[in-house]
Amino acid sequence: MKLLLLLLGLAAAASHAIPVFPDVHEVYANGEDENPLMNLGSDANLIEGDILLPEGRNALIDKRYRWTFPIPYILGDDLDLNAKGCVHQAFEMYRLKSCVDFKPYEGEKTFIKFEKRGGCFSSVGDQQNGQILSLGVGCDHKAVIEHELLHALGFYHEQSRTDRDDYVDIWLDQVIPGMEHNFNKYEDDFITDQNTAYDYESIMHYRPFSFNKNESAPTVTTKISVFNNIIGQYLDFSRMDILRLNRMYNCSGPLTLLDQCAFESDSVCGMIQSTTDDGDWVHTKSRPGVEDHTLLGRCRDAGHFMHFDTSSGPPQASALLESRTLYPRRKSQCLQFFYKMTGDPQDRLVVWLKVDDGTGSVRKMSKIHTFYADSDHSWKIAHVPVASTVKFRYSLQAVRGGATPMAGATPMAGAMPMAGATPMAGVYVDDVTLTETQCPGAVWRIQNFSRVMETADANTYINSPPFYSAEGYAFGVSLRPRSGYRDYTGDYAGLYFHLISGENDAVMDWPAVNRQARLVVMDQDPDVTMRMSTARSLTTDLTTMADGRLLWDDPSKVGTLDPSCSCYRGASWGWSNFVKHFDLRRRSYLKNDDLIVFVDFEDITSLVKTEVPIQPRPV
Repeated sequence: MKLLLLLLGLAAAASHAIPVFPDVHEVYANGEDENPLMNLGSDANLIEGDILLPEGRNALIDKRYRWTFPIPYILGDDLDLNAKGCVHQAFEMYRLKSCVDFKPYEGEKTFIKFEKRGGCFSSVGDQQNGQILSLGVGCDHKAVIEHELLHALGFYHEQSRTDRDDYVDIWLDQVIPGMEHNFNKYEDDFITDQNTAYDYESIMHYRPFSFNKNESAPTVTTKISVFNNIIGQYLDFSRMDILRLNRMYNCSGPLTLLDQCAFESDSVCGMIQSTTDDGDWVHTKSRPGVEDHTLLGRCRDAGHFMHFDTSSGPPQASALLESRTLYPRRKSQCLQFFYKMTGDPQDRLVVWLKVDDGTGSVRKMSKIHTFYADSDHSWKIAHVPVASTVKFRYSLQAVRGGATPMAGATPMAGAMPMAGATPMAGVYVDDVTLTETQCPGAVWRIQNFSRVMETADANTYINSPPFYSAEGYAFGVSLRPRSGYRDYTGDYAGLYFHLISGENDAVMDWPAVNRQARLVVMDQDPDVTMRMSTARSLTTDLTTMADGRLLWDDPSKVGTLDPSCSCYRGASWGWSNFVKHFDLRRRSYLKNDDLIVFVDFEDITSLVKTEVPIQPRPV
């Protein structure tokens, strides 16, 4: 009876109807990316779907093998070019959230070689003599590669834990005959959970319908039913995945995270106020009508932000908030934060950089970006590229623009205004993050997205404005709020990438091949190491359309005129299963009811030839 009830709740698993639109195409039209970790039909020596057993021994007894960093790697030239780019994306996630690092192979005894074999799979732990990590069809996905690298780093599947029967039910009678071994569990003297609780959200957990012989009958169900829709997620590392990884390798901190602050502590993360300006930023607690960004939509009368009052005072009055001294490892950084301006239209927020002047003193200043007030008084995301190879501080300067006090504005005179008062005029900042990564090439913010999902149908799609890559190519994204793809969790939103005719087309190289388009739907968790943003990528090539024209050629030649932008949009390629509505609602994807999409379009021609010969080992 228990399984029957679960079947009724999960019976929609096979409903994958995908309406077809002109010039909107699926990267994986046959669903190769739906659950690639099962590797059905692979001839490799696999257990648990994607764990490779080396010939002649049982890899499971080699759990003592731990890597030293950085891990040497080789990208085999049989890999799809898109997969090569996705490997580098996964590397960056490890560096952002842990101390795990990677380097190109230079003759070391132990290494990981990425190859395109029959599926997605890896050995567990450092095999001490070089090992293969396979990325076959459908494996070119950041989360899938993160999963396989966790195996290589020494981790097993979550449902293999000794105590798994306390948390999930395994329905072996629903498993494909001969595949029951994929649901083995191991004693705690055989594998370790790093003294952590069972994690339904782990990127290492099976999905409910893994290895099922009946498409409507699950093989794994959770004791707490709400987690049936969560197990087997392909978003990113869970909070527990990161905790375990950092415990296993004794990480003291992430490699590429320099600073972050949600302003929840009175210490404001070591930031300091300038003593030479007109005023101060005020560490302010949320109240109804004036909410912080960190806990927006979760808690009332909780959370803090920094605020500079511009409702009164002389024109050009300002306050400067300065970070602690930071020590970069790379040549470039990205400063990300949320801000809003609710005062005079001439108010502004200026980002400054102060660097070592060569004497050891951090005092050489330069202005790197200015944000101006507009009619949108809600929280907005900002990205500012920073380039410093020496120690530095960044500063946020709020400047009052107008000379006339705002009508009805409530000054900040030390005490908080009463509930229900007019929102405080001024400049607000929250959830600051500084990483040694690239800023996104384009950011698309779609407001009131809950309402969009409620009113959309399978024929609804939204086109982004044109964006430009660093090279000069114009591109865009099409969003289908209800893509027509459904599974046991409900509806999905689809995202699709396309080229657009632009002002630089006369000097661009056509067709635009070997460029990787990366689309990310941002999880707005204030802690960047805990974000579970979902990402997908495709790489342009010489594919032709039905009429023989090149797909990625000049859009003015092969695209369709869009009167809304007076531009031509090329055919769109993407994923109807990009992100679940269920995930959008349960995590921080829709904070402030904004859906935030990052898009990059980069030349990865340098990755076409990457394989290097493995040096012979001395006998």
